[in-house]
Amino acid sequence: MAARTPALESFPPLRAWQRKALVEYLRRRSEDFTAVATPGAGKTTFALRIAAELLADGTVEAVTVVAPTEHLKIQWAESAARVGIQLDAAFRNADLHSSADFHGAVVTYAQVGMAPHVHRRRTMTRRTLVILDEIHHAGDSRTWGDGVKAAFEPAVRRLMLTGTPFRSDDNPIPFVSYERGEDGLLRSRADSVYGYSDALREGVVRPVLFLAYSGETRWRTNAGEELAARLGEPMTQDLVAQAWRTALDPAGDWMPQVLRAADARLSVLREAGMPDAGGLVIATDQQAARSYAKLIEQVTGEKAAVVLSDDVGASARIATFAASEQRWLVAVRMVSEGVDIPRLAVGVYATSASTPLYFAQAIGRFVRARRPGETASVFLPSVPHLLGLASEMETERDHVLGKPKDREGFDDDLLERAQRDEQASGELEKRFAALSATAELDQVIFDGASFGTAAQAGTPEEEEYLGLPGLLTADQVAALLSKRQAEQLAAQRRRAAERQSEASAPVAAPPAPMSAAQRRVALRRQLNALVAARHHRTGQPHGKIHAELRRLCGGPPSAQATIEQLEERIATVQTL
Repeated sequence: MAARTPALESFPPLRAWQRKALVEYLRRRSEDFTAVATPGAGKTTFALRIAAELLADGTVEAVTVVAPTEHLKIQWAESAARVGIQLDAAFRNADLHSSADFHGAVVTYAQVGMAPHVHRRRTMTRRTLVILDEIHHAGDSRTWGDGVKAAFEPAVRRLMLTGTPFRSDDNPIPFVSYERGEDGLLRSRADSVYGYSDALREGVVRPVLFLAYSGETRWRTNAGEELAARLGEPMTQDLVAQAWRTALDPAGDWMPQVLRAADARLSVLREAGMPDAGGLVIATDQQAARSYAKLIEQVTGEKAAVVLSDDVGASARIATFAASEQRWLVAVRMVSEGVDIPRLAVGVYATSASTPLYFAQAIGRFVRARRPGETASVFLPSVPHLLGLASEMETERDHVLGKPKDREGFDDDLLERAQRDEQASGELEKRFAALSATAELDQVIFDGASFGTAAQAGTPEEEEYLGLPGLLTADQVAALLSKRQAEQLAAQRRRAAERQSEASAPVAAPPAPMSAAQRRVALRRQLNALVAARHHRTGQPHGKIHAELRRLCGGPPSAQATIEQLEERIATVQTL
């Protein structure tokens, strides 16, 4: 018996962006349509509504969904079944065709790449809508891209979805439209865009606070030399990579201190109105993930769920965690993209992955809002490149073809080489040893601005930020962070004044000159206050004001900016 046509009245109400994009889709009636929407915005619901519309009016007879992972196949099939669309998540290339009980199938990009002729034959047999979820994966390799193009060229309709920045390579993504800009470079063009800033303003996603931790690190190099560096301070890229690797070492003190702070933040959220709030640690590899799980048990007294890879049983473990009230989940890459665990509200970014694509995928796990006021908190190493990504959460990126490779920012290839597994090759690699690392709250990043001064782990100053209320609007978060920072600086000035008054010198000593770090903190505070004042005058979001200052003055986000750059932005914002 053929699968029944889904009833449109069974669908949940659409959000404003979904309705607008649906109207645009039905108006165009074009073969290809690309929708870019921030994680947590509801791309799946949008795509299934289009599928139901096309099945109902006879435009298509079948639906094929292409997803990045096996777990997402199951998630897609379950979501579709709830609205009356039956998709076969167990389809294998050897099956050739799905049962008549299904409207279609869910497959992975890897499946399509291995046997594009199978999927081309299925596509040609019935008029088909193809939904390409996280379409940037079609550029992961020539095999995948060529396979997707060959398999789905005969489709009546193709719907491309993505929620993260497009790739930074030069592999064109099949079925995505490109337009040449004034600089001569080809850029991807989306038919519908719903960014994080839009979703935040409409309460669809949560505000994200980034708590960046620095600290002293010591390690022994491949040549046997012992080095020490403070995480977050300016240094060469290879030293940043080694200090970063040292901080993430499970045997040091940095990870236990950060996990303890993250668990304290999780407790605050649970007590403040999110009783089932969960935390996720994203690890670099399986060995680190297991070690972090042991640390979590030592710190909290509770076991953490561990998902190591996209293998048999991983989907069930994720589903069990999602439906439970267990506090912590540790994963490598399994939960980095598309997996829906709405109760995740605290994250620890304990991985060496640093591309904008991966970072956005990871942060996307924490932004899905269930009710007004929920916030998310992500703990990360105070590494300049990561601080820049955290400051640019609202930046929308297109896929650019032909862009020069000597881009500004951190060298990801160097980082990868510096942080590869010790078993990789050669005796020199095996001689690297992380010796020690301590953690210190460096700054809090929100809406493109940096707040706070350095605070040792476990001190009342750190607790002031860990104890921020769990239910806040975006404006309340910004206001409260500004207030906390002002109180922190005032307390420092009082302590300095008390020490000076206790001195017995007959003539008051002139105030000690501020260090570079202290000047940067003071300038960041002044800049944030001026941006906040402009926000109240114009209604422009803080992040857009900071972005405009960067456009006018140049340089990185304020979390990374030099003293000179901060002074220039202060002078500029005063003239706007």
